[in-house]
Amino acid sequence: MGERKKFYITTPIFYVNDKPHIGHAYTMIVADILARWHRLRGEDVFFLTGTDEHGEKIQKSAIAAGKTPQEFVDGIVDRFKATWKALNISYDFFIRTTDENHIETVQKFISLLQQKGDIYKGEYEGWYCVSDETFLTELELVDGKCPYCGKPVERVKEESYFFRLSKYREALLDHYKENREFLSPSFRAQEIINRVKEGLNDLSISRTSVTWAVPFPGDNKHFVYVWLDALVNYISALGWPEGEKFREFWPADVHLIGKEINWFHSVIWPALLMSAGLPLPRMVFSHGWWTVDGKKMSKSVGNVVDPMDLLSRYTDDEIRYFLIRSMPIGQDGDFSEKALAERVNGELLADLGNLVSRIIAIADKADVSFLGENILEKEINIEKIDKAFEKVDINAALEEIWSFIRKMNKYVDSTQPWRLKGEELSEVMYNLLEGLRVLSILLYPFMPRTAEKIASQLGTEITSLDDCKFKPFNGKIRRGEHLFSLVKVP
Repeated sequence: MGERKKFYITTPIFYVNDKPHIGHAYTMIVADILARWHRLRGEDVFFLTGTDEHGEKIQKSAIAAGKTPQEFVDGIVDRFKATWKALNISYDFFIRTTDENHIETVQKFISLLQQKGDIYKGEYEGWYCVSDETFLTELELVDGKCPYCGKPVERVKEESYFFRLSKYREALLDHYKENREFLSPSFRAQEIINRVKEGLNDLSISRTSVTWAVPFPGDNKHFVYVWLDALVNYISALGWPEGEKFREFWPADVHLIGKEINWFHSVIWPALLMSAGLPLPRMVFSHGWWTVDGKKMSKSVGNVVDPMDLLSRYTDDEIRYFLIRSMPIGQDGDFSEKALAERVNGELLADLGNLVSRIIAIADKADVSFLGENILEKEINIEKIDKAFEKVDINAALEEIWSFIRKMNKYVDSTQPWRLKGEELSEVMYNLLEGLRVLSILLYPFMPRTAEKIASQLGTEITSLDDCKFKPFNGKIRRGEHLFSLVKVP
């Protein structure tokens, strides 16, 4: 299904100044769903994530904690890995910017840009946000503060190497015009295009005052700007320039990011790739932000949601389902535990859990060798779901799957199989069991453990999208525990 035989999906590498929160978890879950779907398509998938471990903020946080920067980041990285394991994230590689291979790759990449004549030495004077590790112009400041995090900025004046970002203005605009999917979702594209049209300033790519960073090649007084260091991870993880994985998987199919770092991925990164003579990713998809009970997450407010805390009360699949179902991809969403509990009780338990329980309870009373018409098969549109995934519209894909669940429930209610016998019962149960088998495959990317439990009770396996066609049911029913339990609404 589809022409591409490989799929390369990346998340941002998360900055390790603190433990992961629900926003990080959302990005990882979306990426995991995409990766699992493309594996079901039979594609060779590479799912990359990792941690961004250099920069001034890390340096200061480590000193405050009485640790070396390496000791500090090692402890935080372990928390990220533990959280992703608990949320059943199936990444293929976890990169750290302190990895020796990555450091060497960053230096090779900069050396290549130098050979292309796109790096020169000068002096940087301007505003810098330590919290976001971002250079800012006077026009970008909001009430004299960082427009992204709202924190105070510092005035910086120091010798610096610059990348000729201004040189790539027209090439970027041409690429946006010729590749409409590159800036996704589409409603975010115009803001980027307008800013590029206004003109681009060359980018400062080195610091002399920050030493917890990659040494700049050829000049031991300078260290690489953390954002350039971070962006190179997408190719260093593949073994650029000679690695087999680089030849197989580059360019990336989807760079999945939060909207606050869209500029770096949609403007700076493609310009760097153009300079290096490398193909650009197919799509940069920037999703929205999570608020909590209508307020921005903040340590000072005390409303940061820790996924590990949620996992003490809800299953990983319940959390995965809620985060996807509750926030249209690309838009902002609001998290409340009350809404999470209500969705578990009202959709997972009532719609899906009860459907599976009712079908399994009756299934062993019927001979379900193929009989009559595939009544339910026409109620699920696999092609529509697949097209939604192509656009990263996983909400639309899940809605189509849930529509099928509701149709199956309606079919149970209308046929009342508990009142039937003989061939009538067998035909109804055949449709319901095959419907469940197909459903277990379709649900797998979203709720892998739940899908596996359904398949286990059916005596079938999670296979591939090619098996999402009704055929003679050959499973062996094994009654199991209910998929979901009623949870207390806070």
